[in-house]
Amino acid sequence: MLKLYYARNTCALASYIALEEAAAPYEAIRVDFGAAEQRGPEYLKINPKGRVPSLVTEWGILTETPAILAFVAQSFPAAKLAPVDDPFSFAGIQAFNSYLCSTVHVAHAHGGRGYRWADDDTSFADMKRKVPQTMRECFTLIENNMLRGPWVCGDAYTICDPYLFTISGWLGRDQVDITEFPKVNAHAEAMKARPAVQKVLREERA
Repeated sequence: MLKLYYARNTCALASYIALEEAAAPYEAIRVDFGAAEQRGPEYLKINPKGRVPSLVTEWGILTETPAILAFVAQSFPAAKLAPVDDPFSFAGIQAFNSYLCSTVHVAHAHGGRGYRWADDDTSFADMKRKVPQTMRECFTLIENNMLRGPWVCGDAYTICDPYLFTISGWLGRDQVDITEFPKVNAHAEAMKARPAVQKVLREERA
């Protein structure tokens, strides 16, 4: 059985939803960030980065959301969470998820984790002030150029969708109103109506 290590209100939600959508045999294990469990010796043996998500498989441990999402899609092809038999289309999915991981998530992280990039407190404040602008710019690009609708890739629900849903859920914290982006907002509402998403959200918040 797969084991997913996650924490509340993190990008691990995307992997959690994907596993549920795939009907994968898995166990979800919460890492308590409030108690700094991610920096404890037991968890660092699983993921030396001290972050989530981490997915324990029979072959080894995977980290990083795009990698875990790709693994889920390829391991459970009957769920049709990605066009795994079409290299170009699958690469397009990886490109979208990589943008969320490498650009949008990083833009968001500047609001609360400025210590990763600077040491001066004034730098932290400057980075935090910039977050609404950079997140708005990212989501303007997604709205106008990437979201084909009703799902990210058009009519087919894929591993891109739980990832976009997860990160768009951070917009309020970043002082950006999701309704500025009608397609992204409609996507979030459609995601909330999916039984797998409802189940995971209940469990994550329990």
